Amino acid sequence: MIIIRNIEPADAEAYWNLRLEALKMNPEAFGTSYEEAVQVSLFDIVKQIQNKRDHYILGAFTKDHQLAGMTGFRREHKIKTRHKGTIWGVYVPPIYRGQGIAKKLLLEVISRGRKVEGLKQINLSVVAANQAAVELYRKLGFKTMVLKRTLWNITVRDMMRNSWLIFIKGERF
Repeated sequence: MIIIRNIEPADAEAYWNLRLEALKMNPEAFGTSYEEAVQVSLFDIVKQIQNKRDHYILGAFTKDHQLAGMTGFRREHKIKTRHKGTIWGVYVPPIYRGQGIAKKLLLEVISRGRKVEGLKQINLSVVAANQAAVELYRKLGFKTMVLKRTLWNITVRDMMRNSWLIFIKGERF
């Protein structure tokens, strides 16, 4: 059984260890580098954990309280863009993949997004080669917004990234 809930300050160490694993194992998938992130103190991570309606980190916890996946959500706050939010940092460790954990995390973000006044779309991006993620996003109703070439300086890899969006307040393509 998997329980989806907000990451709390008490979960900071488990969250940060999983985040560092994600950055180390899949550097092409994230804009933050492991080398930079590993220098951030746990104290600073605790300060960054927010549990607001429009800015939070979700964890997927097993029945024995192991962190089996995570994602974050952040709403834009400028007047012209506050109708948008972004899903970031989706990661499920290999041992837990194939159990629908990423789907549960994303469905929770979408469900919460529908309750945020004025939020009309949720964006995310993914490396186009990550076919499992691409397929999941399609099944959840996300549409390709743009396909762009990205060159991450630290990995010196040229790759295609898909940017996706989902309209959550009655708007459609």
